[in-house]
Parts: sequence; C-alpha cells; structure tokens
Amino acid sequence: MKINIMQKLISIDLFADFGMLKKPDTNEPVYLTFNMLHKPALLGILGAIIGLEGFKEKGKLPEYYEKLKDLKIGIEPLRHENGNFQKSTVKYNNATGLANKSEDNSGATLNIIEQFLIAPAFRCYFLLDTENENHKNIDENLENYHAEYLPYLGKNEFSVWWKEYKKYDEIKDFDFSKEYKIGSVFYKNEAVSSHIAKALSRAMRKELKNRFVYFERLPVSYNEKLFQYEYNDFAYTNARFNTELKIDNVKIIDQQTLIQLF
Repeated sequence: MKINIMQKLISIDLFADFGMLKKPDTNEPVYLTFNMLHKPALLGILGAIIGLEGFKEKGKLPEYYEKLKDLKIGIEPLRHENGNFQKSTVKYNNATGLANKSEDNSGATLNIIEQFLIAPAFRCYFLLDTENENHKNIDENLENYHAEYLPYLGKNEFSVWWKEYKKYDEIKDFDFSKEYKIGSVFYKNEAVSSHIAKALSRAMRKELKNRFVYFERLPVSYNEKLFQYEYNDFAYTNARFNTELKIDNVKIIDQQTLIQLF
C-alpha cells in the first residue's frame, strides 16, 4: 500500500553523548540500563520536543504518553557493534539521608553504581497522522530542529540532538515472497534463529561469517492500571531470513529497506 493521504512517514537520526535508560527491575546499589532505545523513552523525547508534560502526579500517566501512545514508530541502531553500544559505570554517593535508612531509621549514605551508554545513536521512524495536531507539531519541530523542552536520554544531563530529517513518499507491506533482512529492531513471537537463510553464494557466505543476532526484552507501553512497563521480546540482526518466518508489521520503504513499525 502507498501511504494514506492522511499519513506521513518520516525519520531522523538521534544522537547523545551518553544515555541511561534505567531498568526498573534492578536493585540498589547497581542500576543497569537498557541497551536499545525503547518506545516509551522515545515518546518521552518527542513529548519534550513538542512541549508535552512528563510525569507529574503519582498514579497518573504523563501527558506525552496519553497523547502519543498510538503513534507507530520504528527504531534502527546506528554506530553500534553487533547491536550493542559501549557501556561504562559511574559510582557516586547520595548523602542526603533520604535515599537510604539504617536500622534505627536514621539517614545513611547510599553508594550507587550506575551503568550508562556511551555515544548511543538511532534512526527513528514515525508514521504520522497529518490531521493530528500533536503529530503535526512533531513533524514541524523535527524538520526545523526545534524543541520546546530540552530532550534527554534517560537523565536530564544526557541531552540528545538529531540530524537528517527525511520524509518518505511510499511505504508498502512486505509480502515475504523472498528472503529478507530487516533494518530495524523488531519484536518477535517465535524463535528466529532457525529461520536464518542458508548461505548459497560466496557473497552470502561472507555475510554469514560476520553475522550477529542481538536480543533484548524491551518496554513497548505502560500498563495503565499498574503504571509499569509492558514488554516484548525484540531482536536486531544483519542476517537474512527465509520466507517461512512472517514478522508482524514489516514495511518496505525506499523500495529496498525493511523496517518494523509498532
């Protein structure tokens, strides 16, 4: 299908010097980060860019999520090593006494080790509704490299910026009539490794030698009753798949690049 007259597919390349996408299931004193940018975090970045509010009240989802949760997005990592970004850790002390209580309920210093990403970068795709005011604001601000609030990658000291705004004239559903490679991360409902295509040519054997498959369980939304992340299993790979593997919502853009929008 061609893009509906009321839809517009665009992309940007998003960069940060550092990032910390905190995993909620890690315990003090070590905080771990997701490796890959996930949808709730990306919606938060868009919310900052167009001036929507974040978390303000306990038990209430942020304005940006309520207004942007139905936006279809795609994420492609850039400047990575086999799907992974370089990471490091920093150790710091919280000496306010509020973060850690001793047995006698007095304040104690909390020593924290925090993992962070180094130079993460992503190509982000957005399928916009041209009649939606928030989507129109996203398009305008991204094209003009303007943000209402400073966007950041997990922590406000890790600011982000973007380049290479691009719009696409055509998007089609992929029909799985031939072997294929997906350029973005994609969520999966079954094991994918058994569907990797066999290397028949010399070029394909060389490609096979450098093959990687990266997996990560990532947030895709918020549970609106529990206010916790809901997850899917994602993969990212340079491998080609056979036609037996049917992955949801795979689109072909530029007549050659395959991405998943979710």
